[in-house]
Amino acid sequence: MNSYETPADERVASGSVAGAPCWVSLTTRDLLAAQEFYHAVLGWDWRVGKLGDQYRFASVGGLPVAGVSVVEAMGHAAVAWTPFFATADANETVARSQERGGTTAVGPISFPPGRAALLADRDGAAFGVWEGQLINNWEQWRRAAPVFVELYTRNAFDAAIFYAEVLDWASEAGCCEVHYEDEKVVLRNQGDVVARIHSGAVESAPDPAIRPHWQVHFTVADVAACAEAAQAHGGKVLQGGAGSTEAILADPDGARFVVAEA
Repeated sequence: MNSYETPADERVASGSVAGAPCWVSLTTRDLLAAQEFYHAVLGWDWRVGKLGDQYRFASVGGLPVAGVSVVEAMGHAAVAWTPFFATADANETVARSQERGGTTAVGPISFPPGRAALLADRDGAAFGVWEGQLINNWEQWRRAAPVFVELYTRNAFDAAIFYAEVLDWASEAGCCEVHYEDEKVVLRNQGDVVARIHSGAVESAPDPAIRPHWQVHFTVADVAACAEAAQAHGGKVLQGGAGSTEAILADPDGARFVVAEA
């Protein structure tokens, strides 16, 4: 995390939006290639923050929206986008995850002005938690780039129970409400969708072939232009593209993400 945009006395604590997505971070093998790719596709600018030369902050109009690190720098072996959820107490959140069958890859460890941990739910989907001051106003952050994050898993209801208990969804401590809409578990904050959990039709049995994972969705003005730029800069269009309002793209290192028109 970083503090270069919002003065410390104006930032809010993660506990004020406990349970909600509050950051997204990419792990990659080639930091320079990732910066060039996402600048071309999403128009992001880049800065070095307090976490050193192995971590970069992406910004939109001067507002930090995402982070990118070299895989080894974050204790990661996988190349992927990872959502981070806000928590008032990282230690308690990690303990609740472990009690419910989740695993801990890293942390909690100190990243001033806060603490972070990398976890996986009991089906193996990776996610992070953040305790401390948020980089910017949370409302501004989530409207600047990420549309929402979506979990693709084998059993949406089982996953929803896990995350609700671990992240305090739908509790007095949390800031979100859980709903069931269009065969998906939907997490809302003041009516706006901030996360979804999907596992197929409600009548279908859990699919053992699905590799559970969180996927990050970004709002763009032109999906076709993003898809074209992705292909021109070493990425791939996995689904959608020309004529579509949504597309699944992969960067040159294979990390997947979604672009969707507002």
